[in-house]
Order: sequence, then structure tokens, then C-alpha cells
Amino acid sequence: MHDTSKENIDYGPLAVLIGTWKGDEGMDVAPEPDYDERNPYYETIVFEAAEDTTNAEEEVLVQLRYHQQVRRKSTELVFHDQVGYWIWNRETGQVIQTLTIPRGVTLLPGGTATVENGKTVFEVSSKAGNPDFNIIETNFMHMKARTLAFTHHLAVEGDRMSYSETTLLDIYGKQNYEHTDDNVLFRQD
Repeated sequence: MHDTSKENIDYGPLAVLIGTWKGDEGMDVAPEPDYDERNPYYETIVFEAAEDTTNAEEEVLVQLRYHQQVRRKSTELVFHDQVGYWIWNRETGQVIQTLTIPRGVTLLPGGTATVENGKTVFEVSSKAGNPDFNIIETNFMHMKARTLAFTHHLAVEGDRMSYSETTLLDIYGKQNYEHTDDNVLFRQD
């Protein structure tokens, strides 16, 4: 039996994420029917230590639970709310992100984490139909705003985090549209 005490869990590369992060340099480039919308935003992301889990008495995974809330600078209104987990498999070194947004879309991107010179870089991706790292969405979203692929690059150095995400969409008659988000955040606690 392994130790499930949160204090004694080795979170590996995920440990650098734990805490509350805030950033106000975000830029969302999103599709509209007749143009590309550019939305400056600010956000808060909270990463909390969760537990470790054993799958089929063999695979041991550790995870952080997170909540991301994004507000448009122009209106102060929330336009993106996301929850999920970051998961690390110590044996394989694999990193997995689970994310759900309240539009009827869930993604399971996977990839790697590298640590070099005090900087931790996470690279994860998913693709519709991939047997390992897939995208699931409601029939409405599949027909009207289909998510084809997702890539996420996240880098942490000390109390500074930066990320860039690209979501490939078929939406408003646009095929393979690259919806992008990026920001720089700083740890608050």
C-alpha cells in the first residue's frame, strides 16, 4: 500500500504549480462569424494538491486539482471557466491534463514535463479520435463548433508562469481555425 497523505506525496514536476496564480496580460484570439475577435483578459488559476491514485493495482498517478477563471478586461465578466486535473505518472514520466469547460467539452491532453536550469516546461496535446488523448463534446458542439485538436505549452520559473494554448476548431464555416490564448501569471501564495 502506498502513502496517500498529501504531505508525503512526491508531486514531481507538478509541485511547481501548487498555489494561486494571477495574470493580467492575457490575449484571447477567438472566431466570430465575420472576423477574428481579440479579447484582452485577466485570470486566476488555483492549483491544489489532491492525492495519488492507483489504477488496476499497478499504475500510480499523482494529481493536482485546478480551477481557472478568465475575465474580459472590457466588461469584467467571466468568459471562460475551466476545471480539471494535472496528473503525473512517476514511472513513465508522462503528464496528463484533464480539462472540462461548461460548453459540453472535455479534453484529455497528454505529454511531457522537462526541468532544466530551474525552469519546468509542460507540453501536452490531444486530438479528436486519438485513442490515448482524445476530445469529447456534445452533439451540438460537434456539429457547430467542433474541436479538432488542442496543444498547451506551460512554463514555470520561480513564481512566474507563462502559457500558450491553441485549440483547432471547425466553426462558422471556418475549417481548422486556430483559436489561441496566452498569458503570464505570478504566484500569489
